[in-house]
Amino acid sequence: MAEYGEEASCNHTILPGHSHSHGVKPYPVQPQYDPDTPYPLQPPQPPPVSGPAMMDIDLDGLHTQQPIQKEQEDYSTWDIVKATQYGIMDRVKYLIEQEGYDVNQPDDENVSLLHWGAINNRLELCKYLILKGALVDRTGGELNSTPLHWATRQGHLPMVILLMQYGADPSIRDGEGCSGVHLSSQFGHTAILAYLIAKGQDPNMLDQNGMTPLMWSCYRMFVVDPARLLIKMGASVNLQDKVHQNTALHWAIMSGNANVMPLLLQNGTDTYIENSKGEDVLKMAASKKNLYVFKKIQDHRGDTAFKHVGILHKLSMSKVCRTRVMYTLPFVTFFVIGFIPELDYSIAIKLLLFGLCYVLFWFLSKLFFDERYGNIMPISVYLATKVLMYSSWFFYYWPYINSMSIHIPFFIISALLLYNFVKAWRSDPGVITTSFEEKKRTIIELAETGKLKIEVFCTTCIIRKPIRSKHCSYCNRCIAKFDHHCPWIDNCVGAGNHKYFIGYLFFLEIMIIWCLYGTIQFWNGECETNFEEDGIFAWLFQVMKCSPWVFWTSVNALVHVVWVGLLFICQMYQISALGMSTNERMNQTRYKHFRHEKGRIRSPFNNGYIRNIVNFFEIRCCGLCRPMKIDWKTQFDMDIQSTGSYTYKPLSTQENYQFV
Repeated sequence: MAEYGEEASCNHTILPGHSHSHGVKPYPVQPQYDPDTPYPLQPPQPPPVSGPAMMDIDLDGLHTQQPIQKEQEDYSTWDIVKATQYGIMDRVKYLIEQEGYDVNQPDDENVSLLHWGAINNRLELCKYLILKGALVDRTGGELNSTPLHWATRQGHLPMVILLMQYGADPSIRDGEGCSGVHLSSQFGHTAILAYLIAKGQDPNMLDQNGMTPLMWSCYRMFVVDPARLLIKMGASVNLQDKVHQNTALHWAIMSGNANVMPLLLQNGTDTYIENSKGEDVLKMAASKKNLYVFKKIQDHRGDTAFKHVGILHKLSMSKVCRTRVMYTLPFVTFFVIGFIPELDYSIAIKLLLFGLCYVLFWFLSKLFFDERYGNIMPISVYLATKVLMYSSWFFYYWPYINSMSIHIPFFIISALLLYNFVKAWRSDPGVITTSFEEKKRTIIELAETGKLKIEVFCTTCIIRKPIRSKHCSYCNRCIAKFDHHCPWIDNCVGAGNHKYFIGYLFFLEIMIIWCLYGTIQFWNGECETNFEEDGIFAWLFQVMKCSPWVFWTSVNALVHVVWVGLLFICQMYQISALGMSTNERMNQTRYKHFRHEKGRIRSPFNNGYIRNIVNFFEIRCCGLCRPMKIDWKTQFDMDIQSTGSYTYKPLSTQENYQFV
């Protein structure tokens, strides 16, 4: 199946009758509903295709299929149906204009010429047929379908656009009661689905059995793009079909499609809705013996082993309470690890206290932790380590550092660290947003200019992606000049906060070095051992004995000073020497504008060390420097000059979208 945004180049011509792929019909019949047999044993799958692949990907955006040229073939003997299928324009014109063939005359299968041209993506030929009077909404074939239905099933977006420009109605139902949005959802043609909805089709349209496109997508497609787009464009997750009273989540569970389940749960699916059998989604998952889905639904509902304990269940169901516990527990953990060994008790009592704390933490994690913990934990751990280090500075290191020349710079660095951390954490990293009407206009413009491809369009946010932007799977939003998602600041790093992130790393490294200096001063004044005289093992035992809290702080500081330092060096190297973001450096072979002559990879944004730094930090230096300011939220294209420098050319929505 072709990836979203990449049109299928149908090298395999579909022929009538017995010539169809060794008996496989090009327009397969969907299984009919039988109320007495509610559910098929297996979810319906796309039909097998023999011979050359019907869905070869056209990476260069060549949407018009070229006629198949056969050497030493005498086209003068071909009938008009075969000539139409192979795109032999001259033969078709001769038969219509010289022989008087009626363009609306059906063949033996009650299929018109426009049907065969549409299913084989013969754009110029179909345009000619329409201008000669071919009916664009003529029905025919086994399923009583229109040419638009045939083109939609095969995933030919250019043909769908052409037919609709000449008046084809995508809301017409075929013999199974399916319209264009249902067919594109069933076969995962997200580009066609987006175009049809942007042109006014209802994302909640019902087929003859009351199934919506979202239900079909969740039942048949094991990729999330079609379902995600439908929800973004207004599809309801809680509608029920007319026959079985299933919601989209019911259909997903029925076919074992666990990929779309998180998407449906995040968008408000009611897990208590029952179908005609009296099954909610939890009961259906149990009947299907799908333990993974069963557990996910339980977690979403907040069902725990303590649900029969009133107050505990009430607290665990509160999202605010869950969040607070998940944020607080790392602070308590770091405190316990340093505090218990500091107590003047026997080792047995200390081990007992550690055991009790472990049981308590396990209990709280089972009761309050949910799928958000992976995102909350890193920033909570970061804040906990900083509290640990500052507590050590004031309660342990202060007596051994008598000079204000040490304390004052430490406070200044701490203030700068706090400022840059908050700005990196809370600032807009460059989120790209548009209105619903702008989303629809973007889809139509990109589709009709042949540029509705994954490189320039985000299927999740339904926006045209500016150059250097990327969709963040953690934040579920597109970020301008995306660098990476940093769990330690619980935010993306992009055009809006990248310089603050660099400042945060720089001042954090200095603060940790200051903390290590305080640790050494404490050990020199408090511990009686000497590293050079006693050796490493005796020294380690002595410093641990002096203060387990300070030793625990030093371990955290050493770990931080290494990874923060390496991250800062790596970031500055990319910014100054390469002119790249982290995302661009990791995926440089995927971006066309990084491909230079002779196959070399080079960033077109690299202007040399000094200029890169001036532009990145927007250094003016009393007017001596003139940084280049670019609005990366609206910068869609670029011109790369032969000198290696670059100029930016924002395009209007009326211009053609492509890399120069």
